Amino acid sequence: MADFRFGFNVFGIRSRRQFVERCRTAEAQGYDIALAPDHLGAPAPFPVLIAAAEATERLRVGTLVLNVGFWNSHLLAREVATADLLTDGRLELGLGSGHMRWEFEAAGIEWEPFAARADRLERTIEELGRLFGGPDYEERAPLRDAYDLPELRPVQRKGFGGSGPPLLVGGTGDTVLRLAARHADTVGHAGAIQVKGRPPGTFRLATAAEMDERVRFVREQAGPRADEMESNVLVQMVAVTPDRRSVAEHLVSEQLSFCTVEEALDTPLLLIGTEEQIAEQLRENRERYGFTYITVHEPFMAEFAPVIERLRSG
Repeated sequence: MADFRFGFNVFGIRSRRQFVERCRTAEAQGYDIALAPDHLGAPAPFPVLIAAAEATERLRVGTLVLNVGFWNSHLLAREVATADLLTDGRLELGLGSGHMRWEFEAAGIEWEPFAARADRLERTIEELGRLFGGPDYEERAPLRDAYDLPELRPVQRKGFGGSGPPLLVGGTGDTVLRLAARHADTVGHAGAIQVKGRPPGTFRLATAAEMDERVRFVREQAGPRADEMESNVLVQMVAVTPDRRSVAEHLVSEQLSFCTVEEALDTPLLLIGTEEQIAEQLRENRERYGFTYITVHEPFMAEFAPVIERLRSG
């Protein structure tokens, strides 16, 4: 059975010093990868990743996930190759189709129907693979020759058909998960389900049964690739407590109106209980869903760290 690895999502930066200390602490606590989302109002992803790698010795860095609607493929290829070089090949690229309509509107980018956004995601993956594989732009040949410049390429040759860094594709619906099954090294299970009849970006958490079905769907779509793919789950909350039910009841009454108490306790998207109970839940989730790559949001990093130690020592 595959070993666990653990990541954390960067929410904000108060200062360079504070960010460096946070990354070094995370590395000491056993986290394997620092991750940057791609949202307006949040720090720009690639500078965050380069700074995190520079501050640490082994910490890998990645995006969870880039909104491809924000990116031109040629400009994104340049960012990815540069970041992979400057992090000594520690980059993992996570891509998604984008789901927050207000961000598109605020940025002056056309909000397209889901099918069009998913199609853009697949085109981006294919274009990045071509760009990473070369050849370089012919127009730069005189400059390269004159100054003996190297071509800009990623260090890693694992993802994108052997031309770039490892690729994670994240989502919940059939279309994006089919893309993940075809192209990704890691499938990112966000577990966020759009509530029917509500504005785009109004989500509820998937139940355990729904996550079973999503994992099964990916494996069916992946076919022979299924056993080679890594499965990531984005945990929405960690609560270390001796009273699981009481915490779940409070959550459902205050925040999770689309969820029952039993569903909150059973879903792999919430980790509630003592450190040992959470560790056991993650072992069970690995067996049930194949989740070996666990990501928690930054506010829960310290609370989750003792669970990492338990899992690694036991």
